[in-house]
Order: sequence, then C-alpha cells, then structure tokens
Amino acid sequence: MQSQYAELQASRDKAVADLNDCDKRITALQANLNSKENDLQGRLKQVEDLQAQLDYLKKTNTNLLDRMSELSIISKTGAESIRKSLETLNDQSKYISNLNSTMQRKDSLNLALVMSLKRSLSDVNDEDVQVEVKKGVVYVSLSDRMLFRSGSYEVLSPAEAVLGKIARVVNDHKELDILVEGHTDVVPISTNFLKDNWDLSVMRATSVVRLLQTKFGVSPDRMTAGGRSEYIPKETNATPAGRKINRRTEIIILPKLDQFFNLLAKGQAGN
Repeated sequence: MQSQYAELQASRDKAVADLNDCDKRITALQANLNSKENDLQGRLKQVEDLQAQLDYLKKTNTNLLDRMSELSIISKTGAESIRKSLETLNDQSKYISNLNSTMQRKDSLNLALVMSLKRSLSDVNDEDVQVEVKKGVVYVSLSDRMLFRSGSYEVLSPAEAVLGKIARVVNDHKELDILVEGHTDVVPISTNFLKDNWDLSVMRATSVVRLLQTKFGVSPDRMTAGGRSEYIPKETNATPAGRKINRRTEIIILPKLDQFFNLLAKGQAGN
C-alpha cells in the first residue's frame, strides 16, 4: 500500500515536471512567435516603403518620358525651322552672289563701252561730246550746237560723222538697247511745226534715231526716242552758259530690260 502511494507520488512529480517543461517550451515558442510577428511587420513596412518608392519612380519616369517626347517634338520642330532658315539663307546667298555677278558683268560691259566710245570719239571736242556712266548705264551727251541749228530738229551734216562713230560701237553690242532723249532750255519756242519745247525735244530725238537707223544700220527695234523738254536740266537755266549745257541730246545705252530681269530671276531662283 505504501509502495503504491510512492509510485503515484513519483508519477505526479513527473507529470508536474513535464507540465512545467511544457509551459517553458510554450513560453519560448510564444516569444519566438512574437519575434517573428515583429519581424514580419517590419518586412511588411519595408515592402510598403518600397512600393511607395516604386510608384514614385514610375510616376517620375512617366513624366520624364512625356517631357522627353515633348522635347523631341520641340527639337524636331526647331531642327526643321533651322533647316528652313539655312535653306533660305543659302538661297539668299546664291541670289546675292548671282546678282553681284550680274552687276559685275554689267559694270565690266559699261567700262568696255565707255572705253570704246571715248577711243572712237577721241577727235571730237570734249565740250560737244561727253561719255559717262550714270545710274548704272552709259550716257553719251551731244551738245545742241553740234547737232542742230537754233530752233531746228534737222541734224547737221558734220554731226553725222559723230553719230556714225557711235553707231559702230553700239552695233558691236546688239544685246543692248538705245534710248535717245532730247533736252531743251527754258526759252520757249512756237512755230508752224513746233508748239513748244516738248515738240522740239521729241523731234530732235526722232531725228537722231531715224539717222542711226537709215544711214548707220542700227536696228530700230533696239531704239526708243523720247523728249524731256526743259524739265531735266544739268545746270541752271538762269545763265547763258547753263542754258547752253542744258540744250543737248543724250544717247543712253542700256541692257535689254527683259534680259536683265531674266538674269535677276535666275539669280533669285539660285540658278
């Protein structure tokens, strides 16, 4: 009986010891579980932070892509604008270069004409014939006293030789036109054939043109006759010397306008 009691007592003590051991293990497991829970919460917080950063980066990346796209469009537009500006500058440069070349050729031709005319007219009194370049064209100014009697529009015989020399030069340059202008002083005139200085200036110009055509073979389709009356004086009409200079006929040698404008058009087109 006493031995059974002792066995029960031993079994109870063992059970109590096992129970205590289980409590310790449960406590340890609970502590470990709490630690794992805390670690999990920390990891979840890190995941949330990383997700927030990822969302920010995605948003930033999208904005950058949008801006880059806009910049690309702007860049393309700017490049196209620059390209067109450069093309315009190149075209303008070619036009200016061609225009300069055209003007240089014209200036060279004018110089050659002046030299030819002066050589041809070297034996004529300088007071009666003047050759110069004005406004980009060649002017041959012939005095009234050499060409006509006072109030007349009939060309004097000695003047025909001078006109012949001029005709020989212009006939060597058939690419040029000839404008003949008559000029008078302010002294009025009125006859049965001439109403005023307009008539006199025109008739003198047509007389010169007619002689250049019929006697010296200058093609009539190259020539124009015009009268300027008293309204384009070279000197004052208040003195006899000034009026003498103003009474003149000018032969203006100039490029054919259609050819000159064609050259300008070619220059503008960059040809």
